[in-house]
Amino acid sequence: MASALLASSTTQGSPNFDRVVFVDVSKHFGRHRALAHVSLECGTGEVLGFLGGNGAGKSTLLALAATMLEPSAGHIRYGGRSAREQGSSLRGNIGLLGHEVQLYPELTARENLEFFAELYGLDQVGDRSSEALRHAGLSSRGDDLIGGFSRGMRQRVALERTLLHQPRLLLLDEPFTGLDEGASSALVERLEALKRDGRIIFLTTHDFEIAELVLDRAMLLRAGRLLPFSQTGESLRARYLDAMRSELKPGRAE
Repeated sequence: MASALLASSTTQGSPNFDRVVFVDVSKHFGRHRALAHVSLECGTGEVLGFLGGNGAGKSTLLALAATMLEPSAGHIRYGGRSAREQGSSLRGNIGLLGHEVQLYPELTARENLEFFAELYGLDQVGDRSSEALRHAGLSSRGDDLIGGFSRGMRQRVALERTLLHQPRLLLLDEPFTGLDEGASSALVERLEALKRDGRIIFLTTHDFEIAELVLDRAMLLRAGRLLPFSQTGESLRARYLDAMRSELKPGRAE
């Protein structure tokens, strides 16, 4: 999914926007309902998180935000304009990091970054790759093969690859999965810096402790629907459990 987004993106004339808005968005695949009547808004410098089990619709929501899928109903607006109105250059302002890091193990970290920078049509490829390695904390490992990197190191390189073209909207699908404590802490710090830089960030996660650290707001998806979910009060885990208990009460309509 991320590769298709990258291959069709461009940094030339990419539109800017200060918020992303879903208006009554639904997505169906045949008879299967992946998302139903989702409305939300996320603005500059905000991390909006999506919680929910497997099959809840989180990855579908990110694919819609990335313009990889089109809504079956409703619409998505980027700074007041739809993806169709913005045109294909909109993708030049979107960065998507999926479950798979999608790096080439037979290439070095630097070669991977330079390759993707060229695909983005960027100039000063060498300087950009060096800066990306610095942000990843891997300047001394730039000429080592990705195949020898730990999961956390590969994830850091993949995130910087996603940021090479400086997208306004950053979409992260379970970015903390498989990371050790040190790698998770480094990613939290990087996300905080991106917030300060004014990025709009959508993030899916199963990790409540991490979510408490990085999310400004959280939304709960179940079977493609957004459930009522308190933004204040108890811990995120407690609020999640309360929402799920309310949803699963006997006699509640699906």
